[in-house]
Formats: sequence, structure tokens, C-alpha cells
Amino acid sequence: MIGLAQKNILEAVRDGRAALGAAPRLTFVHVEPDGSLLEVLRSYADLWRNGSAICAALRQEGMGEGDALGLVMHNHAEFVDCMIGSSMAGTVYVPLDPRITGEKLRYMLDFADCRGVVVGDYALPHVEAILDRLPKLEWIWVVGTLAEGHARAGRRYRAMADVLGAECAEQPLRAIDPAAPMQMIFTSGTTGDPKAIRSTHARFMFAANVGPMIGLTAQDKPYTGLPLSHSNAQFMTLGNALTMQLPAVISRKFTKSRLWEILARYGCTTFNLLGGMTTAIFAEPQGAYDRAHKVRFVLSAGMPATMWDEFSERFGVEIFEFYGTAEGGLLLNPPPGAKVGSVGRAPAGAQCEILDDDDNPVADGEFGEICFRNADGTVPSVNYHRNEPASRAKTRGGWFRSGDIGWRDAQGWFYFAHRIGTAIRRNGEFIAPSDVEKVLAEDAMVDDVYVYGVKTTVNAPGEREVVAAIVPARGDFDPAAVVARCRQALSVNSVPSILQFVTEIPKTASEKPQERFLTEMLRARSSEIYFANPNQKIEIGE
Repeated sequence: MIGLAQKNILEAVRDGRAALGAAPRLTFVHVEPDGSLLEVLRSYADLWRNGSAICAALRQEGMGEGDALGLVMHNHAEFVDCMIGSSMAGTVYVPLDPRITGEKLRYMLDFADCRGVVVGDYALPHVEAILDRLPKLEWIWVVGTLAEGHARAGRRYRAMADVLGAECAEQPLRAIDPAAPMQMIFTSGTTGDPKAIRSTHARFMFAANVGPMIGLTAQDKPYTGLPLSHSNAQFMTLGNALTMQLPAVISRKFTKSRLWEILARYGCTTFNLLGGMTTAIFAEPQGAYDRAHKVRFVLSAGMPATMWDEFSERFGVEIFEFYGTAEGGLLLNPPPGAKVGSVGRAPAGAQCEILDDDDNPVADGEFGEICFRNADGTVPSVNYHRNEPASRAKTRGGWFRSGDIGWRDAQGWFYFAHRIGTAIRRNGEFIAPSDVEKVLAEDAMVDDVYVYGVKTTVNAPGEREVVAAIVPARGDFDPAAVVARCRQALSVNSVPSILQFVTEIPKTASEKPQERFLTEMLRARSSEIYFANPNQKIEIGE
């Protein structure tokens, strides 16, 4: 939205190679089992050379323009190599969380029509377990260890090291139609089955050119621990680093316990943070690196208002809050002078409105769906793979529909409330999960927490009970003491009536808690449960 950048990712890498050559610009960091940090470096010259090798290998596999390949791996340097190589070949890459297994993985690879897959060796068993149900999949490249002579079900196997090490001609700069699909990004599926967004080169490059709008300067060194399979890390961090020729640091996986240490060690000046990560980071014990870093600001999507000032003060950073989706829409709330709790205002060239169910703007302070369009009244199309009805519905009535509920104040600041269908209303009062999560995250007995609502037999229609899914920090966890703390700090209706104990909060690749899985566990009683009022009989509804 707002306009389309004409430069594409190949031109960005070409320009970076001309300016910086073989100087390392991307540092990929991984915490090894012994606690040491493994580094893999990439220069613009590396990206072009490796991209050329991948492009040549894709053509050897018979991949044609528009054909799809899956990327099932964490944030390896090879992920970015594949982005470049796929763009050179005109193919479409499909980034997937390597934690996905079974039927869901089969569905995604098959639905996206993947003819091949580049997979981390740790996720190879997940792919091979479903090979007999992937008739379209012809070849598999493995990042990491591939046993010599390994073969399954007639597929062609190659080690990624062999692909990159092969002799190949340097690929020329390829003309790219901005409207052509660059990748297929699956939606997070936090409340239902994910959809595959056919995301264009123009969409990537628009997001990769907002660096100055999100506070980046030529002196910055951004960091992300978010997965490159998610638009936030791929667009906002990697994309803007490439176009602005900034050095960047990328963790293979998000690590809350080593976050500030990594930021300090590499001299990073900013990093990306999603709301689901904030509570986990805040729940960590205070450490030596909390302020021993050079981070100026955190680019945050979903900073809880109740945690905003304390997070900023504890870690010595400013909060740059923003709102956006993989399909479109953008709101910015930059420091200094950021409005605490707000997701911002629309940038120049864009319009945001809060609409009711009949597409009428609501009054300030009233809830409605957060919707976007360009200032001239146009709205870019959204293309979901094999789902034309959903594509049309997303831009129904000339507005991009975010699917999120929010409101606007009298000064024009916008606020996010909840995803449609996930609100917690109890005894007539709307509950703010972030308020409850903050109280619980401050408890030394809590390692991670997510608060959500479920329908039960004791609720009136449209209302829910408050559930706190908790990862205990130690073995002597006392649920009664936790409930007592909540009763002291929260309103009556905000006190969780159910504590659900789990070994980890199920999350998407972008660290968003997956409420539907927690609800399934609760309904099946497959997780330990504590009722705040043991005399109250509560049965989970459908």
C-alpha cells in the first residue's frame, strides 16, 4: 500500500555488491549445545555467487518460472541464499516453520504445489514421514548432514553444501515483474487453518524500503531472532538491511535467555519484538546484559501498555510501536513522544478507519475492525493461493480488512484490541489479557505465560472464563500463591479462574501463542489444571 518501490531484491544485492563487495554484512548466530555461539557470515558477493549456484541447480531440477519450492528450516544463511537464487530463477519459495510436522506439513507443501524442498537436516525426518502423501514433490536438498547415498521414495536428494560448491556461471541481473509472486507466505493460523498469501516482489520491496520510516539510519545495526519464514523478520529486518546496506545480525532461533548478551556482543542498535515475546523476555531474571548494550529502540508489534514503561526503563530502550500484516496495512508510533499503548497512526499516503459490521466508520472510542486503503481510495489486491473467495473478502467494499478489532481516540491514535473472535468478556467486563500476563510474568515462579478465554458451562452467551497457560519456572510452583497474587493486583473479573500448566506455550513461527491448541489440551484434560475456586464446577464448552 501507499505506493510500490521499483527496485527488486536482486538489484539491492547487486548494488550492495558494487558498494561493499566481499565485506561481511549478514551475521547468522546460533547457540550451540555447549553454550558457545556459532557464526556464519554472508557478504553481498556471497549472496550473488550462492544465488547463482542455486538458480543453476533449480534449473537442473527442471524448475520453471512460477514453480514452487518449500524452505523448511530455521534462520540459516542458506535461507537467504535461496531467496536470492529463487528470485534469479523466477521460482516461488514457500517458507515454513521447521517445527511443523505431520498432516499440517503435508497440507502446506501439497497445497502450495511444491515440486521440491530445501530442508534442515533436523526437519528432514518430518518431510520423509509424509513423502508417500506428497506426489508433487520431486527433489530434496538438505542443509546440514546428508548421509551418502541417502534416498527415499524415488526422490532426488542433494546436500546443500554440494549445491553451493558446484561450479556455475554467474547469473545476469534478471528483470522481474513487480506484480509476480516472489513467495507464498502462510498466515499464522492462530485461530484456524492457515491461508497461503501469494506475496509479490513489489510487496517485499515496499516493506524493504520503509527503513527511514521505522527509525533506521545509516549507522544502525539491526537484529532479529524472529524466523525468516515470517514477514516481520524477512521484510522489516532483512529487507531493509539489504536495501540500506546495513550490517545485520540474525539468530537461527529466538532465545530469550541470551537475547541481551547477543545484542551486546555484536553491537546491535535495534531489534524486532512481537507481543508474544515481550512477556517471555520480561519474565527472565534481571541479568548483567540488561543495559550493557547499544540498542536505541525496539521495533515492537504488540507491546502491552501495562508493560511499556517498565520494559523501556529496565532495558534502557525506546519503544517504536507499529502495526502491520503480511498482506498489507501499516500504522506507526515512533519515539520520542510515542503514545503509550497505541499502535500508531497511518503514514502519509495511507488511510486507516475503524468500521462497524455495516462498513460505517464508528465514533472515537468505539470498537470496530481496523481497515486500510490508499489515500486516493484504491486498495491493492490480496491473492490467497487457491482461495478466490477469501481473496475477495479481504478487500470487500474497497477496504483492506485486517481481521483485527481496535479503536481510535480523539487525537487520531489507533489501538489494537483483539483478533476477531478472541475477545474475553466476563461478567459484562472486557478483560485485557496483557494486564494479567504482566502480573504473572513478574512472579519468579513463572517462566512463560499466555492468557486467553474459553467458553464454559458457567458463562453467559458471548462470555468466557479467563485461563492462564503457565510454564512453571521451578518445581515448587504454588498455584494457590499465584492466584492470591492475582487477586491482590487485579480486578475480580480479571483473576484467572483456571491455571493450565504446560511445558511450553505452543507458538507459531513468529512466536504468537496458538490459542486453539491450548484450548484443545484444556478440553481433553491433557495438561494439568488448577481451578482458582475448587468448589466451582467448570466444564469446557465447544
